[in-house]
Formats: sequence, C-alpha cells, structure tokens
Amino acid sequence: MKKITVILKGYPRLSETFIAQELLALEQRGLDLSLVSLRHPTDTSTHPIHQEIKAPVSYLPEYIYQEPLRVLKSWWKARKMAGYKKAFSLFIKDLKRDRTPNRIRRFAQACVLAAELPEDVDWLYAHFLHTPSSVTRYASFMRGIPWCGSAHAKDIWTSPEWELREKLADIKWLATCTKFNVDYLRGLTQDKGRVDLVYHGLDFDRFDKAANSHSLNDGSSEDKKVTLISVGRAVAKKGYDDLLKALSHLPPTLHWQFIHIGGGTLSKSLKDQAESLGISHKIFWMGAQPQEVVLKQYRKADLFVLASRITEDGDRDGMPNVLMEAQSQALACLSTDISAIPELIVNNETGILVSPENPDALSDALNKLIKDPALRKRLGEAGAKRVRGEFSMKQGIDQLFNRFTAT
Repeated sequence: MKKITVILKGYPRLSETFIAQELLALEQRGLDLSLVSLRHPTDTSTHPIHQEIKAPVSYLPEYIYQEPLRVLKSWWKARKMAGYKKAFSLFIKDLKRDRTPNRIRRFAQACVLAAELPEDVDWLYAHFLHTPSSVTRYASFMRGIPWCGSAHAKDIWTSPEWELREKLADIKWLATCTKFNVDYLRGLTQDKGRVDLVYHGLDFDRFDKAANSHSLNDGSSEDKKVTLISVGRAVAKKGYDDLLKALSHLPPTLHWQFIHIGGGTLSKSLKDQAESLGISHKIFWMGAQPQEVVLKQYRKADLFVLASRITEDGDRDGMPNVLMEAQSQALACLSTDISAIPELIVNNETGILVSPENPDALSDALNKLIKDPALRKRLGEAGAKRVRGEFSMKQGIDQLFNRFTAT
C-alpha cells in the first residue's frame, strides 16, 4: 500500500479536527501514513480521535538555533541529493521576493525533512498551501518524491499570487474544501485538473444525531432564557468583536446567555470588550475544549452564531467545520454570507445569513431567532437534513484515496 508522509504546520491541534478525521479515515482505508509537523503542539489536551490515529509523528526544528547540529547534518546530506540544486535555486528565487527569516527557516526544515525521510515514501502530502507546502516543495525536489496538498483558507488568501502560481505549477494535485477556493485557484493554473473540490464533510458515526429537544424558550423571561453558542478561535476573521456589539444591541428585556468555546490571541481583548459593553455577566468563556465537550454543548444550545469576516490581510474562513457540526445536531445557525458559507447554508432555508461586519443586521437576526423557537426548529431540522445528505466525509475520503492510489 502507498506510503504517504503528511506535512502539517502543527500537530495535534484542537482547532483542526477536519485534518484528524481525514488522517484516521485514510489509515482505515489502508494507507501507510507518517506525520511530520513544523511545530510542536501548544494545546493542553487533544480530541479522542487523535488517540485513534496510529501514524508516527516527528517534529522538524521550529527554529534553526534550537537544533543547529541537526540542521547542519541534514543540509550536508541534502546537498548531495540529485535534486538539491533545483530546490536551492527555487529557494533563492523565493527569497529574493520574500526576504524573511521565515523563508530561510522553511528551507532549513526542508533539508531536515529530505534527509530524514525513509527511502520508500511514495507521496509527500502538505496540509495548507503556505508554509507547510513551501517545506514540502523544496524537499520534494531534493528527494525526487512527488508532492500533493490540501488548501483551506488563510493559506490561500494571505499568500501572494506569484507563490500560488508557482506551487500550482509544481504540485501533482491539490484538494481544496470549497467551490469558492476552487474557482480562484483554477484561475491561477493552466492545468485546471490539478485542483479538486473535496469537501471535508463530517464523520456521522462520530457526530450521530441525538434527539434535539428544540426548546420553546423565547427569551421572554429568565426561566425562558435562550442559549447561544459559538465555537471558533478568538482571531480577527471570526468576527467576535462584531458579535459582542450585536449582543449588546439586543433589548435589555430579552433574556439570553452566550457560550464561547475556543482559544485564540484575542481572548483577553474580547473579554475586556464584553465588560465595557456591560454584557460580560451573560457570557461564559470555556476556552479550547475536546470534541466530546463541544458536542455536548451543541446539544444543550438553542442557536449557533458565527460572525465570520474578511480581514485586512485577506484572511477569511473557508467553510467552517463548526457550522457543519452544529447543523448535524439540528442546531439552528446564524452566520455571514462570505466565502463558502453560502455553499453550506441556504439563507432562510437551512439557516440565516447576514452581511459581514454588520453588527446591526446581526443583532436584528439574533433578536428574531431568540424570540421565535419555531423558526429555530425549522431551520435546525432543515440544516441537519441538508448537511447529512450532502456533506458526508466519505465522498471526500474516496476522492483522496483515489488520487493517492491512481499511480
């Protein structure tokens, strides 16, 4: 069976359950995986699925100064490889356009990857089209091993066009998780067949549909309080500052509570913002949590909210897996109409979409959904039906397996 080395930016990560479910499913299909991570894990816990993945994990030096002898020995070995001159030439060309320590670090990591890879690897597979693909591309040329990849969101929209074009010219094939991404990436390459639409989907054995009580709470009193939930990292593209503003605009007579699950660099500033808006007493910050805790909270909530937006540097969500997860539990969803979210949620049919960076519109939608439990039930049930009918993980895994085993 094919031997595949998967290159990841960090592993394991609580925020990347879609990668973990893909790795486990490919293993279960019989592929022989090994994992290489550019960074050590920073989360203090893991999901149960991480314990099920059998692939061994190795870590490249995060910084050259941390393991200089390992880098030097690897470079000495790599420079004798047939493809080293080509890889070095590409690196110098890239460095002239991206004069950063990060670029140098990626070439050093590529030397370690190329030097330490077993002889019988069939594929190098990079998750994310930015730094992991840079390391993978250089190592691929050094070792003469074909490389492929998977592109998602930030890695596409914050990468310069020249870099995307050149990677697409070298890669054997690329999977990406939304039609929105596919259209953009195919516009950067003459070989349109290199870019596949592969939805992550969900493993519905793991996200079985529990009976959702669809509470009749309408926020009219404290004992009819409506529970809102959002799961996502506290980063700019998730729009949590917009959501907090929207919550603060709700009528003071409306009874609600908001639960946030996720870590992130903006956590403290968001807590400070909630305090300044006078709504901190209604908000529960749970931090990053394993999947079983997240699933339990979905089943207890009345409404899922995600105020995604496009940031100044172009970063944005693709198709957030958390929306699929919430819908799988028949939980009504409110989000924004950016990127690929409309590929998942049909406005006013399987959820509600509003324009991004529009706290007033978001607040109006929240007000409507909080007061109307029948609407929440209708949207939740329609969302569950669609996501279970059209967004199963199995189809995407079939596509990837066929790509890996075709040659």
